Amino acid sequence: MSWLTRYRIRLYLRNSLWVLPALSIPLALVTVSLLTRYEKAIGSQSQISPETARTIMSTIAGSTFTLVALVASALLVTVQMASAQITPRIIGMVYRNAYLKWGLALFVFTFTFSIGVLVRIDETVPRVASVLAGYGFLLNLALFVFFIDGVGKTLRPSSAVRAVALVGREVISNIYPSRLEKDSAAAAPIKTVSDEPGRTVLSEVDGAVLAFDLKGLVSLAEQSNCLIELVPEVGQFIADGDPLFRIYQGGDRISDERLRDSVAVGLERTLDQDPMFAFRIIVDIASKALSPAINDPTTAVLAIDQIHHLLRDIGKRSLAEGREADRNGQVRLIYRTPNWEDFVQLGTTEIRQYGDDSIQVQRRLRAMLEDLMETLPERRARILNKELALLATSSKRAFLDLDDQELAESGDLQGIGGTYDEVHDSVPPASRN
Repeated sequence: MSWLTRYRIRLYLRNSLWVLPALSIPLALVTVSLLTRYEKAIGSQSQISPETARTIMSTIAGSTFTLVALVASALLVTVQMASAQITPRIIGMVYRNAYLKWGLALFVFTFTFSIGVLVRIDETVPRVASVLAGYGFLLNLALFVFFIDGVGKTLRPSSAVRAVALVGREVISNIYPSRLEKDSAAAAPIKTVSDEPGRTVLSEVDGAVLAFDLKGLVSLAEQSNCLIELVPEVGQFIADGDPLFRIYQGGDRISDERLRDSVAVGLERTLDQDPMFAFRIIVDIASKALSPAINDPTTAVLAIDQIHHLLRDIGKRSLAEGREADRNGQVRLIYRTPNWEDFVQLGTTEIRQYGDDSIQVQRRLRAMLEDLMETLPERRARILNKELALLATSSKRAFLDLDDQELAESGDLQGIGGTYDEVHDSVPPASRN
């Protein structure tokens, strides 16, 4: 099985709600069959009359099916509201919710189990199976209340941006596991290969690049003693006929199909190998909140809170250099990867533009940039200084009143209402970290 096939299977299972509920159906049928056979073998039976037991099991089955229908309806409403009020790019995270999948699976299991018990009631009633069906329904009822509570909280902007940020931090730690050493030299920029490529492998599908098999490509290049260049960056859209790979210095034994099987292309970006996508989602939430139709700068400040800590995390890590070597230290793979400047620009530019007339947003952005300059290594400061200058220009252009300009050019971790400057100025420089 190729890397691409395995990746597609994992991605499909993560993004599908129906798999666990569907598997719970045969599991429930097998469970009720084995349990009722065992009860018959040991002579276990309930004191409840068969007619009463049938009525109870019918009620449980009908009520559980109603819960399944209500959960499905609530899920559809959640997806529609999240798409309209927050951003359509957060829908994928709803379908990846493990609690939702297991909750639906338990509902379907209980429904199937109660039906199985119902059809097996004759002159006697299986005692253990009927008790399990009854208490299983009570558990489902409690889970349904918990689910409704969770759905309401999920639609809050603070919950949405935090959920995206938590996944983003996990992706960042996986993609950039090494911490940045203070005395380490900055990575040299990737130079364009001067040689003409031996051949170019074209894409045969349309879509966004989701992930690629880094170790597999390095192994292929090492076996064929060549250099492979992955042309598109993860998250970039490619069309049928666009360059996908360029092969240098040999590689004739590597088939085009094997190379294509090392890159996953899909309809929508994912967070698997794309930490920039986490920033993209949070920035989209902030941009929608700053639109004239909504005009909710506080939500934008909540988004900046998460961007702030994501940038701090990114800035303290050693970012990928876009080249991978084999065991002997020879570069075998070249690929495009975002740098520190890309992350900062994505996290600040659109919010600065759309929130240029909001003092709250201007102050929160300034506080973020100033804090990053003090807490990150000096090599990260150039783009931060540039963004501070752009922010100051934006404030002068948006606010004609000098008092408003002065207010906008003061950092505040709460946007408006915090005491960032006073506390910050009272801390001796030697004790700041």
